Amino acid sequence: MHTYHVKELLDKGKEAISQEVTVQGWVRSFRSNRFIALNDGSTIKNIQVVVDFENFDADLLKKINTAASLKIQGEVIESQGSGQEIEVVAKEIIILGEANPDDVQETILQPKQHSLEKLREQAHLRFRTNTFASVMRVRNTLMFGVHKYFNEKGFVYVNTPIITGSDAEGAGEMFTVTNFDLDKTPKNEEGKVDYEQDFFGKHTNLTVSGQLEGEVAAMGLGKIYTFGPTFRAENSNTTRHLAEFWMIEPEMAFYDLDMNMDLAEDLLKYVIKYAVDNCADDLQFLAERFDKEQTQKPQNERSELTLMERLDYILNNEFIRLTYTEAIDILKNSNHNKKGKFTYKIEDWGADLQSEHERYLVEKHFKTPVILFDYPTEIKSFYMRLNDDGKTVRAMDILFPGIGEIVGGSQREERLDILDQKIERFGIDKEELWWYRDTRRFGTVPHSGFGLGLERLVLFVTGMGNIRDVIPFPRTPKNAEF
Repeated sequence: MHTYHVKELLDKGKEAISQEVTVQGWVRSFRSNRFIALNDGSTIKNIQVVVDFENFDADLLKKINTAASLKIQGEVIESQGSGQEIEVVAKEIIILGEANPDDVQETILQPKQHSLEKLREQAHLRFRTNTFASVMRVRNTLMFGVHKYFNEKGFVYVNTPIITGSDAEGAGEMFTVTNFDLDKTPKNEEGKVDYEQDFFGKHTNLTVSGQLEGEVAAMGLGKIYTFGPTFRAENSNTTRHLAEFWMIEPEMAFYDLDMNMDLAEDLLKYVIKYAVDNCADDLQFLAERFDKEQTQKPQNERSELTLMERLDYILNNEFIRLTYTEAIDILKNSNHNKKGKFTYKIEDWGADLQSEHERYLVEKHFKTPVILFDYPTEIKSFYMRLNDDGKTVRAMDILFPGIGEIVGGSQREERLDILDQKIERFGIDKEELWWYRDTRRFGTVPHSGFGLGLERLVLFVTGMGNIRDVIPFPRTPKNAEF
């Protein structure tokens, strides 16, 4: 007797009729003491199990409650009801784990609509809900698609360190890693923490990016990518920020900015199509949820496209490319800016674009994904290549509707003298980056790379509105539950 996952059995459909099978899962509902909706997490769909209650012990049937786990052996038959091709007629039911109905009433396992905030409060149980399970399966598919894409393109997957002594972004928003007893922290003669006595003999942090180490790897391997957790000690309680998130970061030797933009656009289209092709049931469910959510928003905040239309639009259209300078002109002269509808008014060249500006360009002005490039050097990181004008760098950001920035990258500064000037201007200790500078001393080459935040990609593909709902256990200010 073959044991099937629910998805596997449903995919076989009528081919499985008359087979004796075993299925296992959690009870979603038990109607009329006769119909069990069983789900094992492999698909959003349930398998219906038909129970001839006269042939089963009454005490056993009383234990078949919502959230209980069962092992069922039976025969596959053609379903008489609508909504499914097949169902299983139970011949043996084994209770693997009971669930007290009174206790279930206090949880999100109770079969009714729950707020996303309620789901976050019970994050250990939300994998059992349709919405979160669908999001997690889409997330899984996107991650697999990323690895598949880079493998097909000849990239080497490199694991960069999570504990690092460098600040790749130069922003200082990092979590310190220490082995000190914080109640007895040793101090040096200047009265500052003496990190020479710490585990690594220096001040170390959780990484904000694997980029610098990725560049080093690309200088020998040609094309590499990293895919791992990154950390930002930024006190941002927004729907788009996490303290711990996952980043996809390719680095390519011999790539200029145009090649970098081409690769980023191609990657996004590839992985989104991969999800569309492999998550049809989950995306259909999430699309219906997205449409319902839109009807509850003010008219001016609603998406003009359905979720599936939005995904198709990404796949079938070229991204608009324009310089930061062109973007500033559009924003400065927009009615939105003139009428004071931006929280941060655009007045002069050099302004650091906020999410509201990015989304205006994408959602109102162009109504298509946008790649901005050639940003002012003052608002970008030290490692970005300086343009000949001396005031802009070869940076690029990809902006998506509903998200804003989804990719950030640049052509890297390969000229040691200019890199050193920028390191000094940013107040970074040159000696701390001796190893990074060495890549410019021994056969430097033009090279580029970018970072793609996985959670923002999942947000876009699933249509969810809060980044805390697309990662299993969100880490945010004042919150490290589970």
